[in-house]
Amino acid sequence: MKSFIKYTMATVVGIFLTMTLFTIIGIISLAGMLATEGMSAPIKEKSILRINLSGELAERGDANPFASLMGETSASLSLEAALLALDKAAKNDKILGVYLEGGAIAANPGMAQELRQALVEFKKSGKWVVAYGDSYGKTAYYLSSVADSVLLNPEGNVDFSGMATQIMFFKDVMEKVGVKMQVFKVGTYKSAVEPFICSEMSPANREQVTSYLFSIWTNMLKDVAESRNMEVGKLNSLADSLTMISDAAMALNGGMVDKLCYMDEVKAILREKCGYEDDDDDLVFTTVADVAKSETLDEKVDEEVAVYYAYGEIVQSQSGGLSMDQEHQIVGEKMIKDLQDLRENDDVKAVVIRVNSPGGSAFASEQIWREVCLLKEKKPVVVSMGGMAASGGYYISCAANRIFAEPTTLTGSIGIFGTVPNMSKLMDKIGLDIDGVSTNQHSDLTVNAVYKGMNKQEMALMQSMVERGYDLFTKRCADGRDMTQDEIKKIGEGRVWLGKDALEIGLVDELGNINDAIVKAAKLANLGRYKLVDYPEKVTIIDKLQELIFDKS
Repeated sequence: MKSFIKYTMATVVGIFLTMTLFTIIGIISLAGMLATEGMSAPIKEKSILRINLSGELAERGDANPFASLMGETSASLSLEAALLALDKAAKNDKILGVYLEGGAIAANPGMAQELRQALVEFKKSGKWVVAYGDSYGKTAYYLSSVADSVLLNPEGNVDFSGMATQIMFFKDVMEKVGVKMQVFKVGTYKSAVEPFICSEMSPANREQVTSYLFSIWTNMLKDVAESRNMEVGKLNSLADSLTMISDAAMALNGGMVDKLCYMDEVKAILREKCGYEDDDDDLVFTTVADVAKSETLDEKVDEEVAVYYAYGEIVQSQSGGLSMDQEHQIVGEKMIKDLQDLRENDDVKAVVIRVNSPGGSAFASEQIWREVCLLKEKKPVVVSMGGMAASGGYYISCAANRIFAEPTTLTGSIGIFGTVPNMSKLMDKIGLDIDGVSTNQHSDLTVNAVYKGMNKQEMALMQSMVERGYDLFTKRCADGRDMTQDEIKKIGEGRVWLGKDALEIGLVDELGNINDAIVKAAKLANLGRYKLVDYPEKVTIIDKLQELIFDKS
């Protein structure tokens, strides 16, 4: 028996050691694979920069290499990388032109406009742009209309049917199950709470949505009409017929595309553009990622303009785990530390904060605002607004020396709200009771608010807290924009403005893209020559693994 136990234990230990060894080898192999993923391929002669207009247009690239390992090649297109790639491609003699692959890409109008401007700038280099798609969604066509030739599959379609927005309302279904939302807000136009308290859009929200939706559409029509040499009126009339179920001939006859052709014909067109005489010559494509990472032959410069990316919902702290989606948040604790580091970094002479956020925590926004103020005391701070810088997104922007926005950036929304569900009727329906003991009048406020509902005094206290927050928010905006608080309140009330309108009412200083903001920041810092450095560093899966395994005490 002793021998049996001895040999059994030896076997168990051997299995354990073997598994441990294989785990270590696996981690090393994975690390090697991930390191390889981060490398760029060299740019070959007669290359074509291929940009896939499918998936999602994201602010920055996905730092998760598993996306490509799993074959998700079109999950997202990084605006940051695309802008850099187009700038480098225009200057790189090895890259002859750009090939846009049409599709259905989801993008905020302001971000789409910024990418489109970069394509227009690329064409100024004298190089060509060709677009082809089996079909084009609205945003993909908006981007592709810049091309010298817009090509479409004979069985494809162009969906350019205008813009629409739909909101789902939960009030009635919540009441059926016994839940009523207790809402506290300041701002007639602050509409984020409406799905919980209304059955349809309020007049104020309908007014603001109508205003910015038609303005965005008008801007798209203007840009496309200019590129396609068409009249805006004719283009708008075509939009009544050009849907995802219309045929390709309608798009061709309407002047939306230049030619109907299959992929083999597209390749022949690209070969001709590249100067190939032999039909068997293979086309050479390069990617946005490879061009963006390609070497820049600049002289060494120590002085930096830092570009800090702040995008996503604003939260105070970040939860743990391996999720890569957590990078798409503005985490107050982290951003404060990052801005402190930039403040103390003597090589950084100016900071551009790229904001793309719908808002979030008012507390976190206030803490970030404070750090922006401290940073501005030591070096110029310029904000570049992306697709959206609303509510808390505007809060963290308002203290900057200068604010840039795209004409279609959604901004403003200066207002505050809070919601607490009242589940008392649901408790009655399911026969669930709650009871307890408290030492003071409001000791059990947080529990009673949800399971019993607030009384008038408690609701007044909550509303007072929200109003204090709104007063502080408007004061921060007034100080930052050199306006009175009353002037801010007149254009506040939670109303969303487009960038072009925000310029007129003083919420932003200039219309322009991130490059314009960088130039302004360098000028404010009196820099002749400088290098750009992006912050914060992208979080990789290896970083998350290290944090999960080693940083836990």
